[in-house]
Formats: sequence, structure tokens, C-alpha cells
Amino acid sequence: MTPQSHKIMEDFQVRKSRKQKEAFRRWLCKELEKAGYAPSVEKGFAAKNVVVGDPDSARVIFSAHYDTCAVLPIPNFITPRNMFFYICYQLLFVFIFFAVVFIAELAVFFLTDASVEVGMAVADALCIFMVWWIIDGLANKHTANDNTSGTITLLEIALSLPVEDREKVCFVFFDNEEKGMFGSAAFTKKHKSVKKETLNINFDCVSDGDFIQFFPGKRLRKDEAALEQIERAFQGRGEKVTEVVRGFGFYPSDNASFKRGVGVCALKKKRLIGYYMDRIHTNKDTVLEEENIELLRVGAVRFAEFLREKDLT
Repeated sequence: MTPQSHKIMEDFQVRKSRKQKEAFRRWLCKELEKAGYAPSVEKGFAAKNVVVGDPDSARVIFSAHYDTCAVLPIPNFITPRNMFFYICYQLLFVFIFFAVVFIAELAVFFLTDASVEVGMAVADALCIFMVWWIIDGLANKHTANDNTSGTITLLEIALSLPVEDREKVCFVFFDNEEKGMFGSAAFTKKHKSVKKETLNINFDCVSDGDFIQFFPGKRLRKDEAALEQIERAFQGRGEKVTEVVRGFGFYPSDNASFKRGVGVCALKKKRLIGYYMDRIHTNKDTVLEEENIELLRVGAVRFAEFLREKDLT
């Protein structure tokens, strides 16, 4: 990885507060300017995106969200190709949430002889606190996979992309994905034609797992030529396996804001549940497999080269 990527891991792994984000954006823009780019910060509702290139003329938009999440006691466990297990896990999360509230409410009643109104007020306050904790609680200090990996991947691609291919590519570092994809929503609201027509390849949690999978949206699945071009560009190597998922599969990230979006992530695999992602949103999110980053960097540069070759023929 480049010295810039090591700098992110060492000094900018937490990008959650306004001050932390501002410091990272300032540093990022300076590094991109040194590489010959002219980055800008686009302000939208509850988000500040770093945009590199012209999105309205680009043939492809490579993206990743740079904001980081709150630390939670249990991981956000994702199974993109097993909806049954995914729903069961989410229901378990909700059950734990309400169990904590219920136990706290019982404790108030039995330990303090409080009235029903007081007990309900305590329960409401605890619900509000837990929602705040999940969305905007204490920052997770370990964000190697979610989404320092995607941020580094995007920067590595930008720094190594040949000058002759830069006009066809736009890079967007999205803000506030963790709070509800506010950054990509603001971006696609401003660039409406991009939302409908431009190919988006979004890197989110790409460094912890040997199975690197591409999840195209419903509309893009009908474009076999585009899917084949992605497959040609992003090739696996050794134990690293790449796959463009054509059957059932979903990936809940900023790619969902685009009609022609592709979500890219790294997964592990077990017999019963299939492909899965763990550790994220906890202090165990410490795995950054540089081989994954390099594979995606090479693939993205090759993809941009394909666009140039296609224009010449």
C-alpha cells in the first residue's frame, strides 16, 4: 500500500465526529491535489462528500463511504446471500434491544416502587439512549474493514490511475453512510442523470475475507455486457475469489442510491449460513488484508483501461 494508506490506518482510522471528518477531508484533498486532481467538497443534507472528477461526464463512479460507526457490543452480522439468516439475526438484535428495556423497566418497578408513569418514562428514555448509541454513540476505534478498507481502496485507485484514463472516472468519498446513506442520497439528488445512468462501483468492507463479491442492483443485472466487463477487470488470485453475483444477493450500502450500482465486499464462508461478514461495528474490526486492496486497485485500473480501449475501437 502507499504511504498515504498507511497514514490513514495510523492517524485517520476514526472519522466520526465533525472535527475528525474535517481533518481527514483536509488531508485527503491535499494528497489528491499532489497527485494532480482537483477535489471538491460537495455539501448536502447532513453530509459532506469529497468528489474527485466530473460525475456528470464520467463513465464510471468509484465510491466508498469515509465516515465510521459507533462501537457496539455485538457485530453487525451480514449474510448477503442468505436472507433467512439475515432476518433472524436482525430479529435477535431487536429482541435484545427490547429485552434490555423491559428488564430495566421491571427493575424500576420492583426496586423503587415507582409509578407506571415513571416506569414508562424510564423505558422511553432508555429506548432513546439505545437508538442514539446505535446510530451516533461512542466512536469505534477499530474500523479496518468498515470502512477504512473501502476508503483506502478508493485512494489507492485514484493515486495509481493513469492520467489518460482520469476523464472517464469520478471518485466519490461519501459521508454519513452509517447514519442512513445521507451522503449518497445527497449526491444522487444533485446529479440526477448520474443516479439513473452512470455505473457505480462502491467499495464497502472489502478487507476481511477471501471471497470478494460484486452485488449489482436489479436494473444492472439485465446488462450482461456490463457484468462481463466487471468480471474481466476484477480477477481473483490465489485464495482470493471474485464473483459477480447474478442470482439472489443484496448489499446494503451506498450503491443502493444508484440505478446502476454495484456493492463490493469481502466475505467469509461457512457451510450452514453460506457467505457472511462479521466483526464490523465492534472493537474486533482490525483485519486489513492488503492483498484484497491490491486486487481491487488493479481491477479498477484495468476497468478504466477497458473504457479507453472501447472508445478507440
